[in-house]
Amino acid sequence: MLENNEYVKVLEYFYDKSLILENMSDFHPDLSFWYFDAMAHLDYTISLFAFNADSPRNMLSREHLKYRKDQSMEEKYACFSGFMDWLRENHPEQYEIFPLFIQKIYDPSDEAQYRSFRIVLDPNEKKATPSAVLQVMVDEIFDKKYLASIYNGSEMVCLYKQYLNLR
Repeated sequence: MLENNEYVKVLEYFYDKSLILENMSDFHPDLSFWYFDAMAHLDYTISLFAFNADSPRNMLSREHLKYRKDQSMEEKYACFSGFMDWLRENHPEQYEIFPLFIQKIYDPSDEAQYRSFRIVLDPNEKKATPSAVLQVMVDEIFDKKYLASIYNGSEMVCLYKQYLNLR
C-alpha cells in the first residue's frame, strides 16, 4: 500500500460508512444487485489508486467483479440499462435520485463506463480520477434518498415494475 496517499484516505472514508441503519432484507432484489454492483466498482476503482494493482486485495476484487459481470447478464438483471434509459426519458425526477456516476455510466450518450471494472468518467483523460471526485461518489452511493429508493414499496420500485411490464 502506498503510504497514506490521498486515495487511502478516500478508501478509509468509504469504509467508515455503514448501512447498519438500513434494512437490507427489504431492498428490492434487482435494484439492490445494481446498488452493490456500483459499490463494488467504486471500491475497486478507489483501491486501484490506493494499492498496487496486483495486490491480493485488488486481485480478489477483480475475481469477484468477474462473477458479478456474469450475473449481470442473467435475464432478471440484464434490463437495468434499459430501465435507466426509460427512467431518464419518462421520469427524470426519479432518474436524478441515482448517483451521478451511475447516471453517466448507463447514459448511452455519455462516455463514462466501467473499464476493466473501474469507473472511468472520461476515457480520453490521462490523469487519475481526483480523490475528491471519488469521495463525492462515496457520498452519493450512501445518500439517504437514493437508499430509500431501492426499498420494496418505493416509487422507484413501482416504476421498475412498470418498466418490466412494458417490456
